[in-house]
Amino acid sequence: MKIKLQMELQKFSLKHFSQLITKIIPRLIKDVFIINNELILIVENNNLNSTLFFLKYHTYTQYKVLCDITAVDFLDRIERFEVVYQFLSVSYASRLRIKVNLKETELINSISTLYPCANWYEREIWDLFGIFFMNHPDLRRILTDYGFEGHPLKKDFPLSGYLEVRYDDIVKQVICEPVDITQEFRNFNFSSPWEITQ
Repeated sequence: MKIKLQMELQKFSLKHFSQLITKIIPRLIKDVFIINNELILIVENNNLNSTLFFLKYHTYTQYKVLCDITAVDFLDRIERFEVVYQFLSVSYASRLRIKVNLKETELINSISTLYPCANWYEREIWDLFGIFFMNHPDLRRILTDYGFEGHPLKKDFPLSGYLEVRYDDIVKQVICEPVDITQEFRNFNFSSPWEITQ
């Protein structure tokens, strides 16, 4: 009973907090969701830095800790990529998720001047998804090799890759050569296996 009451109180406070934020900065926030007691803000790409500056330094928010940045590829959408930021306010023991939707060739501003730890996260997203972060101090590959072609977490990246690495017994060394297998276009099923359809 006590846990249920605490959860209801938390839901109420999240709803109240989300309404307060949308009243203070209505032009910066596109949409607000509360899913599983987590506050999610949808922000336009060009409003990202202003929104984060407000959320980091305002007295009643204090989201000073950037926990994570990741991206999701939705191949069937016009705005194909979704960049997801996770923040923590230690002062208020509160978490916040911010999402920015991007088209495939759209650029996004780096937040590494505001949150220095974003440097590595942004490099990882550039390397694996090909999302370019403007004004990044050192945007280069971090997980794949220097000569690697493409971005392996894009859904249209071939499963077998572009190069094949194998050991040649005749030459007695490891060689890299283009993949010979032609891959047909993959059909994607975007429905979630956890959703129950009736």
